[in-house]
Amino acid sequence: MERKGKGLSALQLTMFALGTIVGGSFFLGSAIVIRTAGPSALLAFVIGGVLVYFILTAMSEMTVANPQAGSFRSYTEKAFGRGAGYIVGWVYWSGLVLAMSSEATAVSILFRNWFPWISLPLFGSIVIVSVTCLNLLGAERLSRVESGLAMFKLLAIAAFIVIAICFAVGIGTGAPSAMGLDVLGDEGWMPGGIRGIAGSMLVVMFSYSGFEVLGLTASSTADPAKTIPKAIKLTTVLLVGLYLAAITSLFLLIPFHMVSLEVSPFVSALSLYGLGWTGSAMSIVLITAILSAMLASVFGLGQMLRSLADEGHTPVWMRDSKATPYRGILISGAAIWAGLGMGMLLPQGVYLFLVSSGGFSVMFTYAVIMASHYRLRKRNGGPFVQGGGMRGFPYTSWLTIGSLIAIIASMPLIPGQRGGLIAGILFVVVFSGLYAIGVLRRRTVVAPIPKPLIRIQPDISPIPRMAVEMSEELTKAGTVDDRENREDKDTER
Repeated sequence: MERKGKGLSALQLTMFALGTIVGGSFFLGSAIVIRTAGPSALLAFVIGGVLVYFILTAMSEMTVANPQAGSFRSYTEKAFGRGAGYIVGWVYWSGLVLAMSSEATAVSILFRNWFPWISLPLFGSIVIVSVTCLNLLGAERLSRVESGLAMFKLLAIAAFIVIAICFAVGIGTGAPSAMGLDVLGDEGWMPGGIRGIAGSMLVVMFSYSGFEVLGLTASSTADPAKTIPKAIKLTTVLLVGLYLAAITSLFLLIPFHMVSLEVSPFVSALSLYGLGWTGSAMSIVLITAILSAMLASVFGLGQMLRSLADEGHTPVWMRDSKATPYRGILISGAAIWAGLGMGMLLPQGVYLFLVSSGGFSVMFTYAVIMASHYRLRKRNGGPFVQGGGMRGFPYTSWLTIGSLIAIIASMPLIPGQRGGLIAGILFVVVFSGLYAIGVLRRRTVVAPIPKPLIRIQPDISPIPRMAVEMSEELTKAGTVDDRENREDKDTER
């Protein structure tokens, strides 16, 4: 089906991806990483950046060769069959829906600080409806809104880095002393050891999550062969550099044991220097970050549903024929709203479930992306594109897949993530069972379909009755008469 559009540029895709990635999981979740790993959190983010590079490179190689909506799900289906494509598509969609429900809950709580008389369900509903309606504007218009929000977040992080450097060297009003690298030296580099780094990797990778939107929006680009690789390089360099600079700046200002899990570490660091007003400013940044991530994620969810529908993995009425997946966006918005309702009914138990199960779904998807790339490239006998494809293949593929599996296995090392691990495994089991039931049901339907009675008016149709009655048989690939005639001609020759 033809879907028209001018297409997104590399810069637009980069800002779109950064808007999806830099969200509440970094501004708030980085506190968990810092408390768990200490200064070695820097190493955790470096490891995460390397894994992101390999995953993006593998996705780029497959996307450029065959750009499709919902690309990584489509590649999984080509590598491992329809069942695998069905499972990874629905696991990713369900996990990201739950993650966006948690984001809607978080932004509602932040809004309540200024408007305490408005209920959380109403705030959350307004946020979800607004994000869904903005996505209906289409990819190009949405990219303009997303670029503005992403730029605001990036400037906020850049401003924090500049302020941190000034305070660290003793410049600026309210700075008690120059702390600098003394903070790192006094605390020790790996207070939690290898266990601390391993336990924090899920949160680190979840902070990087969202870059797969580059593959999901591949069909919305005018020239994927040039646009996608350029966008991936820009996204990787900017994202890893920004995260490392921000986390380093944090350690230059505040000892890791003073970071609170209930407050953004950026607010804690600046409050230590007499900038208590930054709480309100950071709340605005957080709200912007979460809304930006939700905007891009909902569009990606719509694209994923479109891909599932195109392959017959959804009811027929879910299919979209236009450039913007309107039905997929609306259905995803409704599902996020339902997840918000779950969080409001049991906020303390379900909220953590929403976040951790979303993290499992993302890690599971990344592992499947790498496995699909490995199998398809082996089947192809070499890289899909000119230039050699992913470097270090197949060793880098094995390393990345093993690392992702280890990250999933280390989830119980941080209290509260065990439930997410169990929920994620249940996702895989449930969707595997649903697909198996569907296949079994189709195979057990053996009753013959009765042939319709064909009534022919005599003296009206010039076609003889016998020809009409045998028309169904004659449409098969070659009839008995055809084969006999061919054999007679061969004998005469």
